[in-house]
Amino acid sequence: MQSLDLFARDKLAARERANLRRSIVETAAGDGVHVIRNGRTLVSFCSNDYLNLSQHPKVKRAAAAAAETYGAGAGASRLVTGSHPLYAALESRLAKLKGTEAACVFGSGYLANSAIIPALVGPGDAILIDELAHASMHSGARLSGATIMPFRHNDVADLRALLERERARFQHALIVTEGVFSMDGDVAPLSDLSALAQRFDAWLMSDDAHGVGVLGQGRGSAFVTDPPAAIPLQMGTLSKAIGSYGGYLCASRDVIALMQNRARPLIYSTGLPPAAIGAAIAALDIIESEPDYTALPLQKARAFTRAANLPAAESAIVPITIGDADAALRASALLEDEGFLVVAIRPPTVPEGTARLRVTFNAAQPDESIERLAHIVRHRILT
Repeated sequence: MQSLDLFARDKLAARERANLRRSIVETAAGDGVHVIRNGRTLVSFCSNDYLNLSQHPKVKRAAAAAAETYGAGAGASRLVTGSHPLYAALESRLAKLKGTEAACVFGSGYLANSAIIPALVGPGDAILIDELAHASMHSGARLSGATIMPFRHNDVADLRALLERERARFQHALIVTEGVFSMDGDVAPLSDLSALAQRFDAWLMSDDAHGVGVLGQGRGSAFVTDPPAAIPLQMGTLSKAIGSYGGYLCASRDVIALMQNRARPLIYSTGLPPAAIGAAIAALDIIESEPDYTALPLQKARAFTRAANLPAAESAIVPITIGDADAALRASALLEDEGFLVVAIRPPTVPEGTARLRVTFNAAQPDESIERLAHIVRHRILT
């Protein structure tokens, strides 16, 4: 054990020297807008709960009712005994929201991406992946054994050149991107990517974790254009705007059936707690019935970018690139002193030299808090 502890200490010390060591800080959720950290109440601008639905009374009641009816846990994997009736209801609702034939729910967004990609492609196939795609998508790509070819971020011309040069060498090709990029907040050119996929007989997969519930009247990033972008593999999470927990894939019936037979994290993981599924169904009720409410996070993000003199927000995520990790930590500490929780994001989550503040907006944040945060950012951080 001595050598193990020494190994751990050396690795931690190296991260400490580079200002990259992370630690978990106990934070009470409060009302979803305000959190309690280190004994202080702060206004949170770093949650992905974009509609504050984790705190919505209807969602919480639905979670409690599901637990009361079906118990606290699933008991086994979905293919054994863990697929209680709520699963079918949720998957039907997700497919309807995304305009697909069917859907499949996974244990988390990370598990979904780790499951979907290896179930579809392998040795002899190609994965063309946006260089800034989420870590879970890169993990899934590596697990597949397929040849991985990154393309420049949101660069349709670079992807086209890769396909022209390389597509004929591979049996199958999978294009992988995020709908809304989690660290940059920009929206992928999904219609252009879809056209390329169809031209080169490639399959397009989009991770819409940060688009669903926020863009396209709550339906997600594929629906910001008219007509919507044709995306055969629409992945997302239940843990952000939907306010619960889990991941999903919306696709054709055949693809979903394939997931049930080949996706290892689905086959070998215990099902979600019933409360998480009940909460997600109630959240979808709100998202589908209140399109004006789903528009609020983007409206608030754009109010912030106008006031802070930043480029107009494309989503509920606004990055403020600082560059140096230590400087980003100091900026975060300054905002905490002023009563705001805005966490510094450092490598390896983002590329070297691009440490940043990642500011996120939810429908319930007070406008006056957004104005004050913008003033501090503009006059004390960006000057």
